[in-house]
Amino acid sequence: MKLLLDTHIWLWSLNDPAKLGKRVMHELRDPQNETWLSPISTWEALTLNAKGRIQLPAELGEWVRRATSPLREAPLTHEIALLARQLVLPHNDPADHFLAATAQLLKLTLVTADGNLLGLGNISTLANR
Repeated sequence: MKLLLDTHIWLWSLNDPAKLGKRVMHELRDPQNETWLSPISTWEALTLNAKGRIQLPAELGEWVRRATSPLREAPLTHEIALLARQLVLPHNDPADHFLAATAQLLKLTLVTADGNLLGLGNISTLANR
């Protein structure tokens, strides 16, 4: 399975794995699976840090390198940007639009606890349960 981590799933896997459901933890540990991360999630984490909503280490460059190194980097393409703009989601969070579009175009399974992103039809999702 090819898994695209929603930002909160990625951050929980790094800092608070107890928040991950049993199925998600199993899939993340399965060496047969590929684990992907969008640069949008990195941007979102850095934005949350800048707003004081999460606390990252002072050396952000080093943190980004360490936190992303075990993951495959999902591309951010013009095609993804176009689909992100066209997607109809129950809310207007731009990061979620990019993640959903990335999952759909690259045929990845979006791992999330966000009810707004579960069961989106053409987008494969894995609920954090």
